[in-house]
Amino acid sequence: MAKAMSTVGRTRHPLAASGSAETEAAAPISFPLRDARSLSATLVAHFAEHVARCGTLPGDALRGEVTTVTRTCLELAAGVLEGRDVSAKIERLQRAGADWAREGIPIGTIHRAVHDGFALGFDLIVDATGPEDYARLAVTARRLFEVLAMVDSAFAVAYVREHRAVVAEHHTAVHTVASALLAGHPTSTMARAGGIEIDESYYILALSIPAHPGESDPRVDGEVVARRKLRRIQSELASRCEGRALSLLSADGGTVLLPAGATTVAQLDELVAGLSTAAQVSITATVIHAETQRIPDAADQAHELLDMVHRLECAPGLHRFDELAMEYQLTRPGPGREYLGTLLDPLDEYPELLETLRRHIGNDLSRRHTARLLGVHTNTVDNRLKRIGQLTGFDPAQPSGLWYLRSALVARSYRKAERVRIGRPEHMVASSAMR
Repeated sequence: MAKAMSTVGRTRHPLAASGSAETEAAAPISFPLRDARSLSATLVAHFAEHVARCGTLPGDALRGEVTTVTRTCLELAAGVLEGRDVSAKIERLQRAGADWAREGIPIGTIHRAVHDGFALGFDLIVDATGPEDYARLAVTARRLFEVLAMVDSAFAVAYVREHRAVVAEHHTAVHTVASALLAGHPTSTMARAGGIEIDESYYILALSIPAHPGESDPRVDGEVVARRKLRRIQSELASRCEGRALSLLSADGGTVLLPAGATTVAQLDELVAGLSTAAQVSITATVIHAETQRIPDAADQAHELLDMVHRLECAPGLHRFDELAMEYQLTRPGPGREYLGTLLDPLDEYPELLETLRRHIGNDLSRRHTARLLGVHTNTVDNRLKRIGQLTGFDPAQPSGLWYLRSALVARSYRKAERVRIGRPEHMVASSAMR
């Protein structure tokens, strides 16, 4: 084939041998590219033999779309060299690029074929020129680089647009199926339409995503920082779960559904840690396992558990229901919760004691960690815990006393929230609940 290309290259226009300006004008340096039809067939044969992916295409594709696009590239190159309008040619290349992107042909294969074609085409021009054409050849080489950039850009734009369209389509399908599962609506039809398989059961994660430090930086756009944080989280989620996760997320948090059949318990902790790393903030999450038909109730439960974790000021990370079942039950309305909520009333006049208790429990009873967060000595933490025991009658150093204090802390946070919600004094809420 190289011999054939060489023969084509040496077939010079009969007027090209003349050195007059008129003759040069009559025989443009792009003349070897003029026979686009036969030249495109030669180039496509080269692609089929030397460009790996092209060799796997069916014959009708090579003879049809590939040949047509190759001819379009040749016509575009000749048009640019001769100063003609080539906008229609570029649009044609973008349409072809979109089709090939949908068919799954790698863009690297396209670029390889384009660059091979340009190299061979330039060889033809070089072979068809003499010493008197070298000045024009230098200008032509620069123009061909411009043409190459046009063609590469046309295909790149088409591939990016198609990729965005596919991603948007998949995102819409995921959003639709996730919303339907969380609402308890039938999902079979929409899941099939979106190419999403529905598992028999799921791990339902409720996520709380704190603000990135950059969101409060007056020198930058906080919304942009938040969107970038969310994109990093979504990318990490897609990468770790290989597209199986169904999520409804905002920059502040949301819900993630992970098919239990493809997820292990150990992977859940790794996932939350990975999402925190990607977000560059410490994410807090809770998880509930439930059968698919129970997802709506389980999601509500997961978010209630997440709210409780925040009220207790627990450390970021993943929290499971079985670890906090007792605390969760204390959040249920009733006289027991109201009674427990009053046990910490003696600390109202000592906010530093209440804060120490909250931090101590939230830090898994680590005196050193609590002291570091409060900026005090560990002896100060010990003294405050003793004072709490004296005021409330429950010693936080004893298991039974700590149980009551922890329970009281949970119940108190919900009693305050209930008081704010209904707008009544605290003692009236408590007394009416005890009746």
